[in-house]
Amino acid sequence: MTCYDVFNGDADGLCALHQLRLAEPLDSVLVTGVKRDIALLKRVQARAGDAITVLDVSLDKNRDALDTVLASGATVRYVDHHHPGEIPRHENLSTHIDTDATVCTGLLVDRLLEGRHRAWAITAAFGDNLFDSARTAAEGLSLSAARLDTLQELGMLMNYNGYGATLDDLLFDPADLYRRLSPYADPFDFIENDDAFATLGRGYADDRAQVNALEAAHENETTALYRLPDAAWARRIGGVWANELAQESPARAHALLTERADGAFVVSVRAPLLQRSGADELCGGFETGGGRKAAAGINRLPPDQVERFTQAFVARYG
Repeated sequence: MTCYDVFNGDADGLCALHQLRLAEPLDSVLVTGVKRDIALLKRVQARAGDAITVLDVSLDKNRDALDTVLASGATVRYVDHHHPGEIPRHENLSTHIDTDATVCTGLLVDRLLEGRHRAWAITAAFGDNLFDSARTAAEGLSLSAARLDTLQELGMLMNYNGYGATLDDLLFDPADLYRRLSPYADPFDFIENDDAFATLGRGYADDRAQVNALEAAHENETTALYRLPDAAWARRIGGVWANELAQESPARAHALLTERADGAFVVSVRAPLLQRSGADELCGGFETGGGRKAAAGINRLPPDQVERFTQAFVARYG
């Protein structure tokens, strides 16, 4: 029997898996990638008796691969907070899916584990821009404000590391970052003893400095849209910067269009934090688009659809 852990390469996927494996240790084959690489289950060549855990990737985007895996005789545990579409019924499939805009996969795993490794769930929620949910989850841990801020920074930096067109854009391969996390039940021990935290912090500071000179291509009271160049720093910083913009202006929706090498754009959308809805529907109206109610994206927006997207974005949040 082979065990597979299939997980998103962002903070939520990493922290969800880390909580599970702290509680349920086992050797597994890691299947992950950059944050937007969500068609991960098709990489698993499953056989009868194999056990597969899938975390923080859309079931809807992996449906055909899931059907194939289940047909092989493998068992699948699926934990996620993205739109799943119709969930298959199969004796070898167990699902824990909640699309509420206030939860992430790390918090869903926290429910399953009854809070055994909650500090990592809090880190996941901060990384997914769910600040209120993170602070609510932290209420029973007696964390000082300074330590809570440190978990917020860790979540942000882990999320920052997941953004890029390919693994070459990232500072750490998410599988390698998970392996560096895995010895530490306490995130503060990880921060103190592994230099990954400092490396990510330096990279983020360098990339963040690049966006200070950018001006909005479109801006009004309820929406703002930015265009970023085809550059590794822009691909790394875009998603986290979108989260920052949302926190700074919670009544405004934000969209970031980052140019690809082929001239098309990668799109990141953040719904207003005071509303937290519509991003999935907006992006789902375009080929390669999808995501969550509060945060969604389009993997490839052709140049001739930029105006259509801009109009739809302004209309949705105007």
